[in-house]
Amino acid sequence: MARTELGRFLRARREGLRPADVGLTAAADGTPRRTPGLRREEIAELAHMSADYYTRLEQARGPRPSARILDALTDALRLTPAERDHLFRLAGTGVTPPAGPVRRVRPHVAALLDRMPGTGAVVTDAAYDVIAFNPLAEALLGSGLRAEPNMARRRFLGTGRPRANSAAEEFGRVVVSRLRRSADRYPQDAGLAALLAELRDGSAEFRRIWDTAPVHEPGHRTKVITHPELGPLTLACDVLAVPEDDQQVVLMTAEPGSPSARALATLVPRPAARS
Repeated sequence: MARTELGRFLRARREGLRPADVGLTAAADGTPRRTPGLRREEIAELAHMSADYYTRLEQARGPRPSARILDALTDALRLTPAERDHLFRLAGTGVTPPAGPVRRVRPHVAALLDRMPGTGAVVTDAAYDVIAFNPLAEALLGSGLRAEPNMARRRFLGTGRPRANSAAEEFGRVVVSRLRRSADRYPQDAGLAALLAELRDGSAEFRRIWDTAPVHEPGHRTKVITHPELGPLTLACDVLAVPEDDQQVVLMTAEPGSPSARALATLVPRPAARS
């Protein structure tokens, strides 16, 4: 175990975090902040461990941390997968599979959605749960997005039969390909295992596609969304990967000047009037 290097790494990552990165606006005890980073006590609270134990790790006086402790620190310090692997190596602990998909959205990703009011945008995690979306995306996909945020479940178990076209078939393969990778990466995640069991039990189409072991990478697709008021909308769907969290930002746009673009413009929320 490289205690000194481990302590130095923990301290650097703690000091590099901004309070807003973990949802804090003031110091945990209410006193003004004197440094931009987080306090040891705050990291300890986020990692559900004692401040004394965390302090000893930073000061190279602690015992060898378990994989459970290291995963808690990974979450508290918002480490990327590469940084997590490095943390395990410094601790002298064999790298274990991640406990499960990252289900939080980093502030800079959430801010990106807000800066694109004319583009429908959602963020999906490795289990295809929509974990963030902007108003236009909700207007496009419907209020049911809040009740059923999982796109795989909506695709294979949603009410009604999916539209029989090549775009729907392709999206089914894209979904299964990503879920197969996620099952390999997060074998211990109970929520993902339950989702896969539900899809296998409820969809013969899902079982058929799963057995073909499809391989698809994020990219550009064109799909038709039937809006309850505007009718069919032809949209381009482009994916931006967030590799550090195994997430994807899906951007939905219409060809400029097309009927779909004119219809889409009617859904764009107007900024509130200034008094």
